[in-house]
Formats: sequence, structure tokens, C-alpha cells
Amino acid sequence: MARRRAPRWLSANLLLLPTGLWLALFLLVPLALVVQYSFATRDTGPLRVVLPWTAQAYRTALDPAFLPIFGRTLAYAALTTAACLLLGFPLAWFIARHGGRHRNALLAAVLVPFWASYLARIYAWKALLDGDGLVNRLLGLVGLGRDGGFLLTDGAVVLGLTYGFLPFMVLPLYVACERFDHRLVEASYDLGHGRVSTFFRVVLPGVRPGVLAGSLLVLVPAAGDFVTPRLLGGVDQSTFGSVIDDQFRGGNNWPLGSAMAVLLMALVVVVLVVRGRRGEDVL
Repeated sequence: MARRRAPRWLSANLLLLPTGLWLALFLLVPLALVVQYSFATRDTGPLRVVLPWTAQAYRTALDPAFLPIFGRTLAYAALTTAACLLLGFPLAWFIARHGGRHRNALLAAVLVPFWASYLARIYAWKALLDGDGLVNRLLGLVGLGRDGGFLLTDGAVVLGLTYGFLPFMVLPLYVACERFDHRLVEASYDLGHGRVSTFFRVVLPGVRPGVLAGSLLVLVPAAGDFVTPRLLGGVDQSTFGSVIDDQFRGGNNWPLGSAMAVLLMALVVVVLVVRGRRGEDVL
């Protein structure tokens, strides 16, 4: 008598069960706690059920006083994404088109920074950008030095974010450039198009999924990063992430920090939904 096999849908769901339990325990449960605390009062203790709920933390988080910080956060994230795209696209194109047998070694070189602690790397940039740092000394030789160095500036924050998240842009761009049919470039040249026209009419549309995937992979973590603005920036370079960190640590205001975190997550969800409705393919 033949053994009855389990339905395919049941087998697939059983395979996904460990992943589903992991996500539920370490993603959904903490997220639910954050949402709960966002409706709490400031004197609510850790891991207490919040009853009744209040929206006071959201009213505080949406106060116009926080709008400059929110705008600065979006500006840093947008500038970081643009800088990573401008730097990452030529690198990804070169590796995919001219890497040859050294392609794996070049990709490994892109990932080398991940072998060291992110915090240690940002501290290294802090030393480089200080008034006595190497960057300021070299620029001082040509009259471009700056009193006090380049720390505590908007440029230092964007530089640190770009350095930290550049590999997240390069990798999806590389995949898109590798899949791109390079014969289309030659066909464009044969049809009389120049390099600029070929790039915007042929290359860019062909690697568009990689551009969008890389932009999201950079934009989302850059908007929530708080380590880089805290170490390379100052009070005038505070971001939403650093303010959230302040509320959970020194400020001892978990509801306000939770409300800000929920608002930041909501912004990310809106970006993802808008992108999804445009019907773009994901690598």
C-alpha cells in the first residue's frame, strides 16, 4: 500500500515554520513592545502593559520643534544615497565588465570593511577628521585646512554614512550590471548614439532594478543610523536616530523614543509601499 504524502502546501509551510517562529520572536514581539510603549506615559516601568493608552508621546514627537531634526535626517539619508550611487555605480560596472578572473577578489575587497567593527571604523574617521588628523594636515598643505578639523560638520556625517553603507549599494548594482546585456551598448553606438545618450537611454534603464534596490538598502539604514551623527557630528547635526537613542538612555523617556521610532518606521513603510505600487522588480 502506497504511503500518503503530505500536501505540498503543508510541506512548504513546515519548512517556513522555523523562520516564522524566529521572526515572530525577535521581530514582531519587540516591535509590538515598541508600539505599546509609544502609547504609554513617561512613568511606565519596563515590560508593563500600558493601560489606558495615550497619544501624548506622538503629539510631542510631531511638535514643530522636531521638524528641523526630521528634515536633517532625510537630507543626510538622501545625500548618502546619492553619494553611494555616484561612487558605487562606476565600481560595480568596472567589476562586472572588466573584472575578469579577478572579479571575486574585487568583490571581496568591497566587503573588507565589514571584517572590522563599524564602531571602530567610525572612530578611525573621527581621528582622521580631527583638527590634528591626517585629512586636515594634508589639506592644510594646499591652504584648504580648517581650524578644528572637519569634525562636527554636516560633511563629516555624510562622509561617515557614505563610507559605512557604500557596500550595500555596490553589491546590488554589481548583480544588475552583470545581468545587463552589454551588446545593447554596442548596438546603441552603431545606431549613432554617444556615450551620454547611451548611458541614459540604454544602460540606466537596464540596471534600474539594481539602482532601486541599492538605494533602498542605503536609504533605510542611513535614516535610522545614530552612531555616525553622534561621533562625527555635534548637537547641530542631531538626527532622529540620535534623538531616539537619547530618549532611551539619558532622557529616560521611553514613550517619546518609541513614538519617534514608530514614526520613522512608518516613513520607511511608506517608501516601500510607494516603490511596490510602481511595480519595480527586486533583484
